[in-house]
Amino acid sequence: MENEMGNEYFEPVIEGEDEEKENPELHEDNVLIPEDGDPEETLSDKKSESESKVENPDERITALEQELAASRADFYNYRQRVTREKQEARRRTEEDVITALLPVLDNLDRALMVPEDGSARDVLVGVRMVQRQFLSALEELGVSVIPTEGQRFDANFHEAVGTVPADTPEQDGAVVNEQLRGYRTKEGRVLRAARVIVGKAE
Repeated sequence: MENEMGNEYFEPVIEGEDEEKENPELHEDNVLIPEDGDPEETLSDKKSESESKVENPDERITALEQELAASRADFYNYRQRVTREKQEARRRTEEDVITALLPVLDNLDRALMVPEDGSARDVLVGVRMVQRQFLSALEELGVSVIPTEGQRFDANFHEAVGTVPADTPEQDGAVVNEQLRGYRTKEGRVLRAARVIVGKAE
């Protein structure tokens, strides 16, 4: 640029002036102002959006209480179902036992139908038949007789109610007489120990 004398001179440049011209959105503190409004309003909107994403504590507590109530209801229903299943299983077992014993009762009734003037032998035959059928019914239920006479005394299965002198060395500590029959399950669990007399060497 030339002055009136024809000499060239340079116009002073104010720092920041060109930047303001190029970025009209900058105010005097060089803070960028969005075109769509006040920066404080924009910050407030973002804060509101952030808060809206945070779950309400009261709503969370209500949801947890509902979940707990549902879990309690499920557990209660489960216990009720298990109790019913146990009762049903017990009922079926009882019915099976009764059904297995009914034929035994039928034969016992037949044995008692022997005429009063009949022989004792007829009664004995009838009773023995009932006994055999009864033991057969127990075996079907998984119950067996505990062996006694001639067996070594075993406290797990035998209950000694007395002793007698042993006639032979083999009888020492062995069962020589059965006083009451014992029974055990097929798993080996004793339902009733056999009451026995045990031989003892003098």
